[in-house]
Amino acid sequence: MSEKNNVAEIVSMIESLTVLELSELIKELEEKFGVKASAPVAAVAQPVAQGAEAQGGEEKTEFDVILTDAGPQRIKVLKEIRTITSLGLKEAKSLIDSLPKPVKEGVSKEEAEKIKKTLEDLGAKVEIK
Repeated sequence: MSEKNNVAEIVSMIESLTVLELSELIKELEEKFGVKASAPVAAVAQPVAQGAEAQGGEEKTEFDVILTDAGPQRIKVLKEIRTITSLGLKEAKSLIDSLPKPVKEGVSKEEAEKIKKTLEDLGAKVEIK
């Protein structure tokens, strides 16, 4: 297989990852190679977001549920995060320890509202974007 095919295959694999999986991948790469990827990722994400806003007028059909604060009942929120995402204990704890983080992405407005209400009922602070 040529180098070009290898790169295309890797890009294809990365495209299929969820944001949580991509976040874990970036973290692993940072640890393995002793680098920090946060600045370039932010620089790329901003123009993409601005491009979406420039299109305007389109009704949003997919929403992201962002946990901004776990609140006083962290253990109950942690358990609910595991139920919502199917993450393991370590991954769910890591998510809660590094807020704000997306809990679920690309969901319907109804599902996003349901998740938000469930987490807020436990004292967490949640945003829908």
